[in-house]
Parts: sequence; C-alpha cells; structure tokens
Amino acid sequence: MRIKLDENLSLRLKAGLAELGHDADTVRDEELTGKPDGDVWAAAQADKRFLVTLDGDFGDARLYPPGTHAGVLVARLPDTEQYRAAEYVLGWFERYDPADWVGCLVVGTPARLRVRRA
Repeated sequence: MRIKLDENLSLRLKAGLAELGHDADTVRDEELTGKPDGDVWAAAQADKRFLVTLDGDFGDARLYPPGTHAGVLVARLPDTEQYRAAEYVLGWFERYDPADWVGCLVVGTPARLRVRRA
C-alpha cells in the first residue's frame, strides 16, 4: 500500500511500515510540515496515498467522503497514549488487511478499528 504519514506521527513508523511491505512517505519528506491540511490532503491524493494521521479533522466524512479518495486512517488516542501512536498504527496494519481500507475512512482507537466505506 502507498501511504503518507502526517507530521504528527513518529518517523520510526515509516520504517515499520516498510518492513511490512508498504511504500510509506512522510509530510516531512515533502517539506509539508506546518502546511495547511488542504495541502497535505492534496499531496496525498495526487500520489494516490493512504493518509495516516492523528489529526481528527480528517475524520470528517462530510469533508472527506469515503469513496472519493485513496483512504485515510485517523488514530484517535487519549492524550496519555499518543506517544504510542506508532505502535497502535503498526498493530492495526499487522492485524488487519489494509487493502480493505482503500477509499475508506478508518478510525482507530485503543479499543477498536472502525471502517466507513462508500
């Protein structure tokens, strides 16, 4: 899977996803750090990359309707767990088949993973 990691995620996540066979790049790779969400979204979609982020704004299905994009995973973690975001994301990619998430809005919490399809 082609993945774009938002700036709010650890760089070690890129290596972990690569070990699982994914082609991951980061907002930092493209010098989009600090840019508006629209710029990050446009870059991800231009490259047909599945966006992985902690930014809850990307979880708004009215703005990012499933079926109209490459897909997005929003990790919704309590403040006390955000330092472990990379572990959660890698765990979801290991336990589930991310090919099923293409074009979907995926919301991950410590308790479960929800997939909203078109």
